[in-house]
Amino acid sequence: MSDQAPPPIPGAAPPPPPPVPGTPPAAPPMPAGPAPDVPPPRPAQAQPETFTSVCPGCGSQLAYQPGTMMLHCDTCGTDVEIKPVDARITEHSLDEWEAANQNTFVAKIAAFELTCQNCGATSTTTDLSSICQFCGGALVATDRPEGLITPEAVIPFQVQKKQAHDEFGKWVTSRWFAPNALKKVGSTEGLTGTYLPHWTYDSNTATDYTGQRGDYYYTTETRQVSDGRGGWRTETYQQRHTAWHHASGHVARPFDDVLVLGAHTLDPEKVQKMGPWRLGDAKPFQDEFLTGFAAVRYDLDPQAGAEQAKQQMVAVIQDDVRRDIGGDEQRISHMDVVYRDNMFKLLLMPLWIATYLYAGKTWQVMVNANTGEVVGDRPYSAWKITLAVLAGVLLVAGIVAAVVLSRRSG
Repeated sequence: MSDQAPPPIPGAAPPPPPPVPGTPPAAPPMPAGPAPDVPPPRPAQAQPETFTSVCPGCGSQLAYQPGTMMLHCDTCGTDVEIKPVDARITEHSLDEWEAANQNTFVAKIAAFELTCQNCGATSTTTDLSSICQFCGGALVATDRPEGLITPEAVIPFQVQKKQAHDEFGKWVTSRWFAPNALKKVGSTEGLTGTYLPHWTYDSNTATDYTGQRGDYYYTTETRQVSDGRGGWRTETYQQRHTAWHHASGHVARPFDDVLVLGAHTLDPEKVQKMGPWRLGDAKPFQDEFLTGFAAVRYDLDPQAGAEQAKQQMVAVIQDDVRRDIGGDEQRISHMDVVYRDNMFKLLLMPLWIATYLYAGKTWQVMVNANTGEVVGDRPYSAWKITLAVLAGVLLVAGIVAAVVLSRRSG
């Protein structure tokens, strides 16, 4: 994965400049070659404990300190450095994984145990990490079922809880007619830190297409229009027509880090609105970054995510084809897309979530813990809207009364 920020079109390289009409089609694609020699995804099997979330100073719980490489103890203030792992973020061949895991589906993988390092309580769950319901300590995975793909990378929390509350408060103040319940969420400890799984996909695409190119031309026409005096006059005008011609050609485009949400826990459209994410902040996966936060396990298999990624790619390729056809209008009849060097990885992304009840309905607000972007549902306060309407009516009535009085006095 590149350390640079994502391009303007999510998951896609910058588009080529539009061709000049009449130029030959794009250069032929690169010859197909074998996928890069990369290791398969790391298996998620039982792992020995490699770190502790217990504070060496007072025995309380450590938690990852957003924006740092430290585990922090809120009780005594001790900081413990997170030592970077000697690893790099690697993408894996999707074709090789599918060939070797035809019968592997996450829905068939059992839950596993998380053990609290503070009180020793265990919890059976599908989450990668969570918070102990007994003592508030960090729950860490003691056993990961075979077949479950371990995250290759993680974007650690950058936005601390206080900053998330501040960003949420700004969002609340910009909501017209928001009920007080919404404002209380921003002034309490209602935000929960959670990592969401995402798949990223790379592919080199080559597309042959057929379609039509439409070029505008104009003819001078006449028509009868009213002269404004009960009569008619002849008017000339330019009538636009479209001349359609057959078009065919070839376009090629590489895709890097096309994002697909790997869990159905949240609405994909809302999560997408929280972007773009700074993918350059990603680090090789370490359990320490999850300490003190929840981490949701993926429930969308990589092969299913790849189909969603292809839908995103096709939308971009269609724009490339239209540019390649040129003219004033374009019609695409057929596209034959070939996907080569298909790669993928599992990436965890951070966000703060607040869920609250209002008028018998659950509402949710999310803060992107990588950039601070706020996205959420909001209810409307009926009594505030009613008061605003009444105030408007009274204002209009006051203006009318003032006008009437001024005329009478005059």
